[in-house]
Amino acid sequence: MYSVLWPRGMQVIEETSPASRLDSLEGKTVGELWGWIYRGDVIFPAIERELARRFAGIRFVSYEEFGSTHGAEEAKVLAALPEKLKETGCEAVISGVGC
Repeated sequence: MYSVLWPRGMQVIEETSPASRLDSLEGKTVGELWGWIYRGDVIFPAIERELARRFAGIRFVSYEEFGSTHGAEEAKVLAALPEKLKETGCEAVISGVGC
């Protein structure tokens, strides 16, 4: 007789459904979240140019507005994120550009 353990831990976070997708980015405000690793400072401007070409009236809130989503201030930045997204009027987010 052997004891068997399930390799996954107990699920402690309740699953939720993701938010509905936007029909378009036209006229929307998009927040940029970055962990200040790799080349986001180069990649975000390229993404902005391309999205602005495709979607009239799109507006961006820079990653600099939010702070780094990685590192020493990560917990503080992420805790403040919901309120900061609301304050800046973000309706969508681009996150994790780089690696």
